[in-house]
Amino acid sequence: MTASARRGLTVAKHRAALGALSCAALLALAGCSDRTSKDPSPSASGTDKPPLHDDLPESVKKAGVIKVGSDMLYPPMEFVRNGKPVGVDPDLAEMLGRELGVRFQFGNGALDTLLTGLRAKHYDVVMSAMSDTKERQEGLDPSTGEKIGEDIDFVDYFTSGASILVKKGNPEGIKSLGDLCGKKVSVQSGSTAYDLLQSQKCDDPIDIEAYDTHDEAQARLKSGAVVADVADYPAVAYAAKTSGGGKDFEVVGDPIDPGPYGIAVLSSNSALRDAIQAALDAAIRDGSYGKVLDKWNVSDGAVTDAQINAGT
Repeated sequence: MTASARRGLTVAKHRAALGALSCAALLALAGCSDRTSKDPSPSASGTDKPPLHDDLPESVKKAGVIKVGSDMLYPPMEFVRNGKPVGVDPDLAEMLGRELGVRFQFGNGALDTLLTGLRAKHYDVVMSAMSDTKERQEGLDPSTGEKIGEDIDFVDYFTSGASILVKKGNPEGIKSLGDLCGKKVSVQSGSTAYDLLQSQKCDDPIDIEAYDTHDEAQARLKSGAVVADVADYPAVAYAAKTSGGGKDFEVVGDPIDPGPYGIAVLSSNSALRDAIQAALDAAIRDGSYGKVLDKWNVSDGAVTDAQINAGT
């Protein structure tokens, strides 16, 4: 059975469990959906708005809200705590909201549906630890190279690579992707880690188990059903630190193929893209950006300026 066929079977098998999980997350978010990022500075509600507010599209200025699509099951980047979105991305969104004089309102969705939702105008942006890649920029299916949607621009705000999470003590002696050949490995579908596993050359292919959420992939490792879980470094490092009080997992090897995370915006919405870029640059200069990353212990991923479409 091919990796893509296994992915289809695995996703179908676990769809019911995801449905319950997603609904729970949506219900949790519902209580705070109109206050995901804290209200902007008091001046934003009066006549003296932040200077960058004028750069926003008229529709956003009128609404006072930027709607965000996010997979809220990816700590420490984004997750739900006490019914509210928390993590690196929600905190960065709050920071950007202060610069722009609007609120960022998060909505939950599965990672591999977020860009579809963006193109359908369900969201204004996607902010979900999403890797900026050429395929995503050009609206291409990474597995076939076929055009599947409108071009997307990314405002890059963080750098991360994939990493390998294993059980504490590393019983299989895994040190690199090559050591995963012939073994069962879990991963989140639609992620760049999934693409990375598919592209790994092996005489005995990796048995990829793809799940709609990273929580599910991580649970498979905890149960012993797979030998490793591959995901972005912040997610696996957080799991290693927190799961079972730090006794369940460990991270092995160095981050693989580091690249930028980007805030996704439709290429046709250049005014919003440019306003967000300017707001991020302002936050980098005044130090508020660095404070958010320090809070979540991910300062190694900091960027020095906000670039557009730096991914390859």
